[in-house]
Amino acid sequence: MTARRARRLLLHGSLLFGAAASMFPFYWMAVMATNRTSDIYRFPPKLSFGSELATNAGNVFSSIDFFGSLLNTVIVACTTTALVLFFDSLAAFAFAKFAFPGRQVLFAGLIGTMLLPVQLSLIPSFVIMVELGWVGKLQALVVPAAANAFGIFWLRQYIRGAVSDSLLDAARLDGAGFFRQYWHVTIPIIRPGLAFLGIFTFVAAWNDFVWPLIVLVNPDQLTLQVALSQLNSAHGLDYSRIMTGALLSVIPLIVMFVLFARNFVADLAKGALRE
Repeated sequence: MTARRARRLLLHGSLLFGAAASMFPFYWMAVMATNRTSDIYRFPPKLSFGSELATNAGNVFSSIDFFGSLLNTVIVACTTTALVLFFDSLAAFAFAKFAFPGRQVLFAGLIGTMLLPVQLSLIPSFVIMVELGWVGKLQALVVPAAANAFGIFWLRQYIRGAVSDSLLDAARLDGAGFFRQYWHVTIPIIRPGLAFLGIFTFVAAWNDFVWPLIVLVNPDQLTLQVALSQLNSAHGLDYSRIMTGALLSVIPLIVMFVLFARNFVADLAKGALRE
C-alpha cells in the first residue's frame, strides 16, 4: 500500500467517523422516541428501534396542542424567512454596489450590533412590544426578526464577489433603475447565497425558544419549541414523550433541507465569505 493511498484511506475513515459521530445524537433521539422510558434506563442501553412510536406520539398529541403550535411555528418561520431575504438582500445590494454618504459608518455600526449579546435586547424589545400591544401575538416574533445584521453582511460580501459592476453599468445604460437592477439582475445571480440565508433563517426561527417564551403569553399562540417545553413540567422526565416531540418537530426541517439541499451544497462549495 502506497503512502498516498494510506493517507486517502485515513482521510475517508476520519470523515466517515465524523459523520457517524454527528449523526449519532439524531439516531439516539429516534431510538428513544420508539421505545418506552424504562427501556432507556436499561444497562447496557438499548440501541435498536422499538415499536412504541405511535403510542408516544399519541401521548404527545394528548399533552399539548402540537398541530396548533406547529402551524404557528410554520407561519412565523416562513414569514420571517421571506422578510429577511427581501430586506437583507435589498440593504446588502445598496451597501455593496452604491456609494452614498455615510455608507461606511452605517455598515460599521451594523457590524457592531453583531458583537452585542442577544440577551441585552430582551427587556427593551419586550417594552416595545407592550407599547405596541403585540404581547401574545405572532407579529411580536416576526417584525423584530424581519432583518438582521448577519444576513446583510453575508449577502453584501456575496454580491461584491458575484455581481460585476460592468453588468450593472450595462443595466443602467438600458434604463434600469435601482429596483430593476436589484430584482432582475442581482437576485438571479445570488440565489445560492439566498438559499443558504433562507435555510439559516428558517432553522433559527423554527428553533427560537427564549424570545417566544417571554412574549407569547397566550396559550393558543405558542410556537412549537415553547409547547414542547411543557412536556417537561407536565410529565417530569418522561424521555420517550419528550424525544418523540423533538423528533416530530425536526421532521419539517429535514424536509426543507432535502428540498433546498442542491442550492445549499452549491453555496457551500463556493467557499467562505468573499471579499
